[in-house]
Formats: sequence, structure tokens, C-alpha cells
Amino acid sequence: MTTQVPLDFADGKDPQAFRTIGEVAQAFGLRQHVLRYWEEQFPMLRPLKRAGGRRYYRPEDVHLVAEISRLLYKEGFTIRGARQALGGKKPSAATAGDGAAPAVPVASAASPEPAPASDKAPDSAAVSLAKLRDLRDGLAQALGEG
Repeated sequence: MTTQVPLDFADGKDPQAFRTIGEVAQAFGLRQHVLRYWEEQFPMLRPLKRAGGRRYYRPEDVHLVAEISRLLYKEGFTIRGARQALGGKKPSAATAGDGAAPAVPVASAASPEPAPASDKAPDSAAVSLAKLRDLRDGLAQALGEG
């Protein structure tokens, strides 16, 4: 995989060395629970798990995390759109009807497309913040008129 993301871990390890979830999270400025959530949402992201459930990310896993991060945070894709763009599908009984819809990126990162109500995956921090602001404004307006 060729990704133009600088993967400078600056820890003295070989670039082909396996990385812990903490190392990968820190390198991308993410929290560890985000990576665990992505493992659920992106079936192709499967780091090795050792005894006790300790995760080890291979170099190809790290590149995939870089690609997912780029799609979600730079390109403005939703989780569903990023999954489609990467060619993976969420394994669940709810998606038995596999519609072959093309992956469609959001127009811009500033105004991401909200996910349908049936998709319970959070789109992004920006979309969540916008939804909360709309809810707050609606409540303030209703209370002010009431």
C-alpha cells in the first residue's frame, strides 16, 4: 500500500515493526477507543491479537488507519462512505440487502452529510457538534415561545 502519510513514530523501532494500539493512536492523534471502534466498523482493519487481547498493528494496518483517518477527517466521508470507498462492508444481519451504491464523498469537510437514522455510527465530531447545536437552538426557541 502506498500512502503519503508520514508514519514517523520516532521510537527507534524498525519501520516494519509491529505497533501497539497506544503507539498507533498517539501517532495519529486519536484515542485508543476510536481505533477499537474502527475495527468494528471496517472489517478489513484486523490487527493481530495476542493473549489477553493485546493488539499489535502490522505496517499494513497502520497504513489502513492512515487511509481511514484521511477519508474521515480530511475528505469528510461518513463511516459508511469510507467503508464503501475502501471496499469493505460492515458484517451484520441488518445489511443483508447489499445495495451496490457507489461511494460518494461529502461535498466538504465543513458540511458533512449526516448519516441516515438507521446508521447508528457517529459521522464525525463536526456533524455531532452541528446536530447538538441545532437541538440546542430548537429547544431555546421552543422554551422562549412557550
